[in-house]
Amino acid sequence: MMDVILDTLIDAVKLLPFLFVTYLLMEYVEHKAGDSFAKALHKGGAAGPLFGGVLGAVPQCGFSAAASNLYAGRVISIGTLFAVYLSTSDEMLPILISERTDIRLIIKILAIKAVIGIVIGFLVDLCLRLMGRFSQEWDIESLCEREHCSCEDEEGIIKPALVHTIHVFLFVIAITFVINIIVHFAGLEAIRGSMMGKPVVGELIAALIGLIPNCGASVALTQLYIDGVISIGAMLAGLLTGAGVGLLVLFRVNNHLKENLMIAGMLYLFGAVCGMIVELSGLVI
Repeated sequence: MMDVILDTLIDAVKLLPFLFVTYLLMEYVEHKAGDSFAKALHKGGAAGPLFGGVLGAVPQCGFSAAASNLYAGRVISIGTLFAVYLSTSDEMLPILISERTDIRLIIKILAIKAVIGIVIGFLVDLCLRLMGRFSQEWDIESLCEREHCSCEDEEGIIKPALVHTIHVFLFVIAITFVINIIVHFAGLEAIRGSMMGKPVVGELIAALIGLIPNCGASVALTQLYIDGVISIGAMLAGLLTGAGVGLLVLFRVNNHLKENLMIAGMLYLFGAVCGMIVELSGLVI
């Protein structure tokens, strides 16, 4: 139990700098930068999935949490959000490096995830534009109202950013603790038994595991691949859906439950299908 508590605290503490910096940025945009900066971000919004896919490849699950906050304030598009979620690698890279995996393999995995995230991100935004449903209206104010963060105070941006950060931090600790308990008692052996030597089914299960809002999911999936328990397709399916605590933060800060469920469902679909395509194509990386 002590290990579960420590793992929970470590996972949550690693998010703190990302959360705080993100909220500082949002507060700065809201209070200091004014309309000119907002318009500049909107003008560059069409290229959002490209930047999201590249940044998401950086091995830190904090970027997915940051993206969730920015999407809740409608600073970035839903396509950019998907690009970050799908390319996020969190703990995969440290595990591969620690196992002395060939650097060429590591680069290929990162590149595949980034490309998939960028392509799907652009396609999602394009489809919404063609359907006339693309919207990215600046809405940081409503996020602040829901969080009761005193953003309207003229004392500065530190206090409201801290309030936002503490709210989400406590929420992450509570949910992560429950998840860690489940993983602790279920064990990896049960996961191995359910996925070993099962094409298609393996990708579906791996993608579902990836949705667990915890950086530990990518650790388990990467280790299972290294141990030869799951295929490259299954690992990619899980790593594509594995957005760290991004989804957890999204459900906390985005006040649209149906939209959040839709995003989670589409993320699962994208990850599982892409994993199957990689597996059935016989791609060897």
